[in-house]
Amino acid sequence: MGRWFTLAGVGIALVFMVSAVVTINSIEETREARETLVDVVDPAALRLLEISNAMTSQESSVRAYGRTNEEASLRDYRNAITAENTAVGALVALLPRMPERQAVSAEVARLRVAGEAWRRDYAETVIAAVPTLKTDAARQNANINATRFTEVRQSLTGLQSHLNRLHEAGVVRFDLGWQALYAALIGVTSALVVAGIIAVLIVRYAVLRPLAELNQQVRAVAQGDFDHKLRVERPAELSELSGHVDAMRRRILAEWRRSSETQRKLEDQTAELKRSNGELEQFAYVASHDLQEPLRKVASFTQMLDQRYGDQLDERAKQYIAFSVDGAKRMQMLINDLLDFSRVGRMGGERSRIDATVPFRAALNNLGATIEDTGATVTHDELPAVHGNRAQLTQLFQNLIGNAIKFHSQEPPVIHIGVRRAGEMWEFSCTDNGIGIDSKYTDRIFLIFQRLHGRDVYAGTGIGLALCKKIVEYHGGRIWVDNGDGETTGDSETPASTGKTENSASAGRTATPGTTFRWTLPPGDTAEDLPSPEGGDSQDRS
Repeated sequence: MGRWFTLAGVGIALVFMVSAVVTINSIEETREARETLVDVVDPAALRLLEISNAMTSQESSVRAYGRTNEEASLRDYRNAITAENTAVGALVALLPRMPERQAVSAEVARLRVAGEAWRRDYAETVIAAVPTLKTDAARQNANINATRFTEVRQSLTGLQSHLNRLHEAGVVRFDLGWQALYAALIGVTSALVVAGIIAVLIVRYAVLRPLAELNQQVRAVAQGDFDHKLRVERPAELSELSGHVDAMRRRILAEWRRSSETQRKLEDQTAELKRSNGELEQFAYVASHDLQEPLRKVASFTQMLDQRYGDQLDERAKQYIAFSVDGAKRMQMLINDLLDFSRVGRMGGERSRIDATVPFRAALNNLGATIEDTGATVTHDELPAVHGNRAQLTQLFQNLIGNAIKFHSQEPPVIHIGVRRAGEMWEFSCTDNGIGIDSKYTDRIFLIFQRLHGRDVYAGTGIGLALCKKIVEYHGGRIWVDNGDGETTGDSETPASTGKTENSASAGRTATPGTTFRWTLPPGDTAEDLPSPEGGDSQDRS
């Protein structure tokens, strides 16, 4: 097919090149003929007419001067000579571009000689004799006037005839140039028509018909006849294409059969997994109650033992009792945290449009005693509406703010919840002025049961951040640690928290060592939920 188009294109290009050359030559010939006719021959004929009128005026003025001896006739004669010289000069200027330049130049020279002879032998003689002979001067030189002026007329007539022939030749040349141009344009038009016909034929027989055949075969496959073979014999390009498509059909058919088998196995495994998950979920609830009840008994009876027999026990026995109570309580916390971790996305995880301020304030209320005991200050930007689960978002805010309070430095905790628009998501941040996290541990902190400090230093089960990660990912976002300089957003002067919330119009940045957790959440459903990309201007301080 490519060779067919190449051959047709070369042929059409040759026709266009020949037509273009003929067209350019025709245009050039027509232009030259027009310039010769309009700019040379016709102006020369006009100048010749001016010369003829000037000579006639000279002859009339001399005869009038010979009869009347009036100075006005003499002035008319002089003016006619000036007009003749001007016309002759213009005619001579046209001679270099004149066709048959030598012949025309010779005739112009003869005209000038004849004119000079007439003025010398008749006009100047009469003018010189008029003051003496009066009216007899013209009569005495009449024969000379007739002879010399006849020569002038003959020269004018010969030159005029020559210019007329040149004019007719120029008109013929001009017409021939236009005819050649029309012929060239007709040739170009014919070449275009032929090119269009050839292109239509090539496209129809080399492209459309094989494509229609291939389309019919592909349609048969698309309608379910997957074993239908795809094959087009020619042209070579479509034959190769049909071979590739047929190979793809065979591979897709083989993959589809394998995927069908895999899908069937996957459905069986999914059903088994659902059954197993249901059993595990039931087991988790049963285990939680069955495990917590003995732990409560261990803790309560151990405490009762301390209360009733404490005065009979030594310090080491009391220490053992404290270890037992602490172990039982930590086991209860671990069981509760594991249950919370397992519930994310399983029970009560329905998501809807919710103002993020609601779970944020709920988290502050849950942490009210801790905030008051530590003198923590919690500030926040104007929080947007998001698509999420209220209980899980409350747990997310509570764990992050609780961590920021727990791992505080010697200064009172200063925590800021920021928000900004990041593409199609809202990006939240929790910045504190605490002890910070070494960058080499940032990948470990979101793993379950991973702790960077001993239980004797900071209490906890090591599940909090793993739970935060699971909540954020369940909502379609991600969470990470921005371990920079730890700038904390808040007032430059922040009073100790009282557990209440009040509006603050301005907030500063406290440059202290600390940690910034960032996470993303999907926005609410309506455009009204989208404040400025950098978050609102107003902030709250709690």
